[in-house]
Amino acid sequence: MKYYALQVKTRGEEKYIKLFRALYPDCTLPIYFPKRSLAVRRKGKVVQTTPAVFPGYIFLEIEDNDSVYKYHWFFRKTDGFFRFLKSNQNIKALTGKDLETALHFIKKAGPLAGISRVYFDENSRIVVVEGPLAGLEGSIVKVDKRKGRAKIKLDLYDDSFAIDLGFELIEPAARPKIVF
Repeated sequence: MKYYALQVKTRGEEKYIKLFRALYPDCTLPIYFPKRSLAVRRKGKVVQTTPAVFPGYIFLEIEDNDSVYKYHWFFRKTDGFFRFLKSNQNIKALTGKDLETALHFIKKAGPLAGISRVYFDENSRIVVVEGPLAGLEGSIVKVDKRKGRAKIKLDLYDDSFAIDLGFELIEPAARPKIVF
């Protein structure tokens, strides 16, 4: 399987997928739009939101290179489409670090990346116990303990952007004292 990235109108990703499915019901390619759960304070109240992990991008799972050219006009004709990555003339499947990052949120975290469970070690470094932050510790650029958020840096082709993922702070298990 190969994975391809499409750039579509930001905050119009779900609308694009619905429109594409309505226009081309025979096309059963898996389309992924990973989202994240994030608590946001609005007017003094905490509200759960589900923003995109990769704003403006959706991902296709296609069996071979020939199939992407078979379907690419359908995607291009759908309203809200901007481009395939790398470009419309040079459509490339995700590889290397780009593929690992996309698959982390497509397969491991699921369609909605929830809240991670973390604690801080004696050196104030974050330790992820479980959740979508697991495996991304090296990408964390900032931690806000008060808001319960970790800002991570994601790279996709030549584009780099930062997103917030929520975490729940837990207390690590107490270590037994060794007496000599």
